[in-house]
Amino acid sequence: MVRTKKIAKFQLGQVVKHRVYPFRGVIFDVDPTFSNTEEWWLSIPEDVRPKKDQPYYHLLAENEDTEYVAYVSEQNLLPDETGDPIRHPQVFEIFDDVEDGIYQFRNSQEH
Repeated sequence: MVRTKKIAKFQLGQVVKHRVYPFRGVIFDVDPTFSNTEEWWLSIPEDVRPKKDQPYYHLLAENEDTEYVAYVSEQNLLPDETGDPIRHPQVFEIFDDVEDGIYQFRNSQEH
């Protein structure tokens, strides 16, 4: 069987939004395939449960009410074109600045 290497569609530091739910965030890490618990995956309703064999992104996320860390499949993300900054309190613990709409890691650190 030939396996193709998955290439992440989004990049570290990019601001994205969820395709279905009203939240957005900045990507601070990516897993090439699902890397959370089976319990977490099974807690997602079956009719909207994403495939495991795709990149999953760690986001400093926010919605209208709060900020949190989210773990989201690539199929459920879209680029956020608003240009609005992310207000999550941990953004500047990880990132220094924004260049061309992409948050830059502190001290040029790669993740």
